[in-house]
This record gives sequence, structure tokens and C-alpha cells, in this order.
Amino acid sequence: MVRRSQPKTQIQMRKKTRNEETEEERNLNVRLISSLDLICPSLPGSKVPVSGWSSQEYEMSPGMYLETDQEIAEGTYATMESEREDFNLSGPLHLTFVDWSNAHHRRSVAASLVQAVYILERDRQLKRQHPIALAPPWWEFFHFKLLRKLVDDADHCIFGAIYEYRPPTPHGHQSLDASPRYVIAFRGTLTKPDSFARDIELDLHIIRNGLHETSRFEIAIQAVRNMVAAVGDSNVWLAGHSLGAAMAMLAGKTMAKNGTFIPAFLFNSPFFSAPIERIKDKRVKHGIRIAGSVITAGLAFASKRNYSSQQAGSRSVADPFVALSSWVPCVFVNPGDPICSEYVGYFEHRKKMDEIGIGAIEKLATQNTLGGLLMSAMGRDSEPLHLIPSAVLAVNLSPAQDFKEAHGIHQWWRPDLQLQSNIYKYK
Repeated sequence: MVRRSQPKTQIQMRKKTRNEETEEERNLNVRLISSLDLICPSLPGSKVPVSGWSSQEYEMSPGMYLETDQEIAEGTYATMESEREDFNLSGPLHLTFVDWSNAHHRRSVAASLVQAVYILERDRQLKRQHPIALAPPWWEFFHFKLLRKLVDDADHCIFGAIYEYRPPTPHGHQSLDASPRYVIAFRGTLTKPDSFARDIELDLHIIRNGLHETSRFEIAIQAVRNMVAAVGDSNVWLAGHSLGAAMAMLAGKTMAKNGTFIPAFLFNSPFFSAPIERIKDKRVKHGIRIAGSVITAGLAFASKRNYSSQQAGSRSVADPFVALSSWVPCVFVNPGDPICSEYVGYFEHRKKMDEIGIGAIEKLATQNTLGGLLMSAMGRDSEPLHLIPSAVLAVNLSPAQDFKEAHGIHQWWRPDLQLQSNIYKYK
């Protein structure tokens, strides 16, 4: 912060001419503000408005200081961030009535409950408590109640939440058949000092397929198991964004292996791979994918002896995707987000391989990654988290201005969303 010494209670200042100003002074672009509050259009006691310098004199109290452009920018960013956390400014206020049979409504509510977890953690960090806490409207607007916060045992940050749906008295033909009784939601990475280090650590665990080994996931999966045991899988939803989507996906896959299929809403879930989807030439892109599938399937076949007595890609009890194939999560991706956009090519390529008659190769390749095979060869069991047999893939075709918008959670409740959805079932 740049302050000017004030030996007197009143200082006289006059505007320099353009020629008198140094380049440093011009770049500083200072403005007068009050240390107590934002300044009004004119200063009390000033002889001219604050809208510009003048040769006339200004009277300044000792409480006045000069603010640099950097401080102004930081203050503006903080204000914008706070506005994005305020439900009344950024939330889906258009959803005054929720039709649970409507896919757009279900997606918007799930995304809002995930956003609420982000803000629960921000409320904790900034010590915002009732009545200034910003998180509650994100679930109360849809008639949910916060049952429990999921807290990481390493840094004590809030990474998830369990909500209970408490609908008002039904009116008319309100549809509740497709509504959840409980939603377990997980947030993604927060770039704030109190939680950033732990979140990044977990992001690295995702890259090396080790999320299942973390204490945060153990807390998450235990919460899911307890809830399902209490109310049944049909009454529970999973939802998550980015890192939280990976957490929800792993929880869903874990439960599906035991025959429990929980509806899941996965926003911008990480798919770490070479950015093939960003290649514009479709023929080149398709050729690279075919070559990759052949190499991956070949290595998988050679490294897994239990496939040696089968035809490559044949369906049998040894096929790990068979047990998971009945679980069909909703996966939401933005092509402008390199973190999740490879899901588009992952599912489309599988369909194209079937069309050209080499689907058997892809059946084996789609379950493996080169990195995972390498780690398995080194004696470390590594199941790729992001590979799933079935999904409802929803692609946001609305143009994004930048990566932040393409990866953000706010896009998923926009009423003007241009969404393209396809169902992919593993056969």
C-alpha cells in the first residue's frame, strides 16, 4: 500500500500538468479513498469533486490515503469473488419450481449443492457465520437441509457435505418421484492458502491413480456407505466438481463393484491424457486414437495372463467393466476445458471402433492406460480412476471466454446452456 506522509492535518495538493508528471506518477494512477469507507462522489470539505484533479486546493483528513492500481484491482477481484458466492447474484434464481423429471433442473440443483460446499469452506476460512454466511441459500432455495459437513482430517477443511431434501407440501402435479432424499456433494480445488496445499496433494494422487489411498477418500466413502446402508441406494445422489467429481466417481465405482448403483452428477471430472481432442484435423485425431488403442490393447493383453486363453476383448467374468457397466453416471464436460474434454473422444472413439469392425481391440484398450500398465509392470496395482464403461455424456457447446469459465461450476445452471447429450452403454 502506498501512503503519503501527512505532517499536517490538512494537505494542499494541486494537479501537475501532463508535462510535469513523471512516467511513474502517470502509471501509479492514484485515487483518493477513505480509510473508513468508499468515498462519495465528492469529499466532505473538498472544494471540487473527486472525479478529477484540479489546480484548486483539496482538504484531506489524516484518515485519507492514496491507493494504487494493484490495491484497486485486488479489491475489485475480492468483490467479484464475493458476488459469485452470493446466491442472489449468481445462483439459478430462475428455478422457482423444480421439476425433478427435468434433466436441466436436476443438473442445476446438483451443481448448486456442489457450489454450496465451496462456499461452506470459504465461510469457514473467512469466519463468516450467521447471519452473514453465504452458503445456506445455495441449499435452502431448493428445500434442502445441511445434515453434515465432511471435514478432511489433515487440514480440517470442509471438502464435502450431506444434504437432506425436505420438500414443501406438494402442490398440483409437482413431480417428486425422481427427487433424491439425500445428496452427498464434494467440492474441487480451492486456490486459497488454508486448503490449497492439501487440495493440490490430492490432485497429484489423481494423476498417479492413488486417490483411493488418501484419508479424505476414506472419509468420503464411509459417509456414502453409511448413508446407503441407512436409506438405500435409490435415495442417494452423488455430485462433485473437478477434484470433487473424481471423488464422487471413485465412490460411485467402488459401490458399483458391489452391485450398488448410485446416481451421480460429475462436473468437469479430470481425464488426464494427451490432449488429442484439441487436434482440429479429424482424420489425424482418429488415426492417433486408433494407433493408441492398438498399442494399449497389445500391452494389456501381454501383461495380463488371464486374457491369454480368451479372444482379445471377449466378454467374460474377467472383464472388470462388466460389473461396472450398469452404473451410468452423468458426466458433464466442456470442450474448452483440457482437464475434462478428453471424455468426448474417449466415448466417441469407442463407438467409431465398433463401426469399423475393431471394437474388440477397443474393449480392451478402453479399460487401460499406458501409464497404468507401466505402473502395473512395476508391481504397483493401478486402476485408472477416470475410465468408466457407461455414462450419459453431456457436452456444453456454449462458447467459453477462457479456461476459468470452461472449468467453472457456474456454467452448469445457466438457463441458456447449449447442451448435447449422448448415452454410452458398454456392451
